[in-house]
Amino acid sequence: MLPPRREGERSWRRTLGAYVALTKPRVIELLLVTTVPTMILAERGLPSLWLILATLVGGALGAGSANVLNCYLDRDIDSVMGRTKRRPLVTGELTPRQALVFGLVLGVVSIAWFAVVVNVASALLLLGAILIYVVGYTMILKRRTSQNIVWGGAAGCMPVLIGWSAVTGGLDWAALVLFGVIFLWTPPHYWPLSMRFKDDYAAAGVPMLPVVAGERRVAGEMLAYAVAMVACTFALVPVAGMGWVYIGASAVAGVWFVGSCIRLYRIAVDPERRGVASRGPAMKVFHGSITYLTIVFAAVAVDPFLPW
Repeated sequence: MLPPRREGERSWRRTLGAYVALTKPRVIELLLVTTVPTMILAERGLPSLWLILATLVGGALGAGSANVLNCYLDRDIDSVMGRTKRRPLVTGELTPRQALVFGLVLGVVSIAWFAVVVNVASALLLLGAILIYVVGYTMILKRRTSQNIVWGGAAGCMPVLIGWSAVTGGLDWAALVLFGVIFLWTPPHYWPLSMRFKDDYAAAGVPMLPVVAGERRVAGEMLAYAVAMVACTFALVPVAGMGWVYIGASAVAGVWFVGSCIRLYRIAVDPERRGVASRGPAMKVFHGSITYLTIVFAAVAVDPFLPW
């Protein structure tokens, strides 16, 4: 048996870990991957390290707030889904009241941080992102429509607008193009995960597209979004004057990712492979989507430093 001091230390660490888990750190990490490259493009070079740090800190707090409030509102869904049943509100490590207070405090602090340390425009965009995710997606769309992730996914596009406005104090067509890239990326990123866990979503009564539609339609729509997404990446070339590094990286990554969506579609339409697409092949597209977005935004970050 552990001495009282060791037990107290272990309990404190578990509680802290539970609070951190509510913020969904891996989701935050993906959102921040798009912020710094956008800031570099807006600056056409490296912004001040202080501004980058301030934007990342405020963005992480804001995204954490939205994720915590999502966990609070969706705790009934999380309790019946295998993928989410170990979240702190389901296991009882934290109470709903603790989560609600934590989420609201994070939100207020993040918006105030942006308003004071960065600029008011970025603070208002962050407020909009939180409202889109918590109210628009979680409270209104998620349980009502199979297109929930399409429109609710706009919240995940907001970091590029926030990053751009942090540097310039406003928005530009290039920022809107990057917003469009992530908006079109979201369905072929999230629907493969929904295909893999469609039984969980069905049990929870969440009408994700893979729950209410067959694999053929889901894979077909994913492919359409992927093609539109790649086309949108090339719109950045004339709008932001991107060079050959960005063009080459976007082309190669785009062909590769669209090819993975085509392979998934072929499996989905093959009657002899019914049900196969929602397992391994879907998860390959899911993980591939993360790699794709990382490559494109890495190219966005590198391109402004090159002479062509």
